[in-house]
Amino acid sequence: MSEGTVTSADGTAIAYSAWGEGDPIVIIDGATAHRATTPENAAIAELLADGFRVVNHDRRGRGASGDTAPYAVEREFEDLAAVIDREGGGRPVTVFGWSSGGHLALNAAQAGVPVARLVLFEPPVVVDGSRPPLPDDYVERLDAAVAAGRPGDAVELFMTAAVGMPPEFLGDVRGSEMWPGLEAIAHTIAYDGRNLGDTMSGRPLRADLWDGVDVPVLVLHGDRTWPFLAAGARAVAGHLPTATLQVVPGENHSAAPEVLAPVLRAFAGKEG
Repeated sequence: MSEGTVTSADGTAIAYSAWGEGDPIVIIDGATAHRATTPENAAIAELLADGFRVVNHDRRGRGASGDTAPYAVEREFEDLAAVIDREGGGRPVTVFGWSSGGHLALNAAQAGVPVARLVLFEPPVVVDGSRPPLPDDYVERLDAAVAAGRPGDAVELFMTAAVGMPPEFLGDVRGSEMWPGLEAIAHTIAYDGRNLGDTMSGRPLRADLWDGVDVPVLVLHGDRTWPFLAAGARAVAGHLPTATLQVVPGENHSAAPEVLAPVLRAFAGKEG
């Protein structure tokens, strides 16, 4: 494993780790996650390092990466493009997105970032009444909490409105050792909210959403996940003409490295 840093278009330093040699697979984490909190990514990379160059970067504002205001989703497209340029020589690569990292991957491909194929694990989408939609003012409320010096309130809003955690469980989470780390990156929760757009509104996906994505897409969900995530994965797969839906046995809103790595190996190794 090696570590490096690339400079994004706006001058922000983006830190990453890389394993192995071969065709690149770039991993994008979902909301609140980064390299220090997702050891699964390193384990997946080690399982694939015999045939691929697996790269996992800290999204801006998290971990060892920098952050530059003001935020726009386009800055994260540029971050991903910088990583691809460094580790893939600028040629299209396989991109794997966990959860809302899948939205970022799709949005980046739509914007023209060089992507050869996409793997999306349970992108959070709400197109029906399977669960309450995100509040229309979700991003604004997140930004306001952080601006007022109340990052914990932003984390609570994410946990309840986005994750669906019952409010009575918040006390235990606030008292856990993970809470300070969540507060430290609370401002980035709104970044994911902006990448989600209106895909958790409870309405069907817009016809023009991701209409420029013409590369192969594999949409995954576990067979033990929350019903709304399974429904969302089906909606995304049905929305994209180049997509295939695959159910991962025994998994929920995460997947064991030894289960996920063979799926990535098979899809990333396909021609075309």
